[in-house]
Amino acid sequence: MARALNEWLWQHEFWLPPGITWEDMKESEDIHYPQPRDLLLSIPFALILVVIRYIFERAIALPLGAKLGVRDKQRPNAQPNPILETFYSTELISLAKQCDLPVRKVERWFRRRRNTDRPSLSKKEFVWDLPIHVIFSFQKPWFWDHRECWTGYPQQPLQPSLFWYYMLELSFYWSLVFTLPCDVKRKDFKEQIVHHAATIFLISFSYCANYIRIGTLVLVIHDASDCFLEPTKIFNYMKWKKTCDSLFMIFAAVFLISQCSTNTYYYSMEIFQPFFGYYFVNALLITLQLLHIFWSCLIIHMVYKFILQGTV
Repeated sequence: MARALNEWLWQHEFWLPPGITWEDMKESEDIHYPQPRDLLLSIPFALILVVIRYIFERAIALPLGAKLGVRDKQRPNAQPNPILETFYSTELISLAKQCDLPVRKVERWFRRRRNTDRPSLSKKEFVWDLPIHVIFSFQKPWFWDHRECWTGYPQQPLQPSLFWYYMLELSFYWSLVFTLPCDVKRKDFKEQIVHHAATIFLISFSYCANYIRIGTLVLVIHDASDCFLEPTKIFNYMKWKKTCDSLFMIFAAVFLISQCSTNTYYYSMEIFQPFFGYYFVNALLITLQLLHIFWSCLIIHMVYKFILQGTV
């Protein structure tokens, strides 16, 4: 049964355009094509990234943040109160009656209790994201000169630079998934999970089917704004408001332009007839597009507040 399922899954009709089969993509000594088994390398690479991140945050990020003036706020701890702790999310009035306390004191207890759950600056992963995206940015020029990566057919050979670029990107997103239980739970936590899952599926599928051109294009476009987002966070925590605001406006412009501009229609419709892989890839891209629209609305709202109030 497993063999039958494997044969069904790897039918060339699912992965490749009409007229092209897996026989057309067999490797030789001089020509290499993407192989699905290559994706297994991303798992150990992701674990290595997790270890590097752990060491980087404690040996470099925390001491550097302290020297740059990033300090955690001193928050008073809530006094132990079993009744309030048990009914932490119930109504204030009923709790005030049960505890025989004024509503004001209950509100203060909740405020301090809530502050206890808020993550400190030292627990946020913004410093780790910056060098990763810088590496991505420096790695992109490696393949800009490979003109054949942007033209041709699915039988085009795999360039070593593109192989390592794909492995690094996929490993990075796997590492984000592995560290989700330990990372700060932000308001868009669910959206982040959907984003990571769609991105991993998109990278994996485009690699297996040798859609390296559109895959590389999407990765390059979607990484563009992150190089501005991460330093914006750092300057925000350092209280450099003018620098933070300036970088945020640049980030907002790059995000709104780049994240909603990917178009995969022309290539497929002009050269090949639509097939399952085309619809599957575009379904994943539409998922990312909807998430980007959601984040774009939040960013536009922040830009609107910046225009009215003069600060983010």
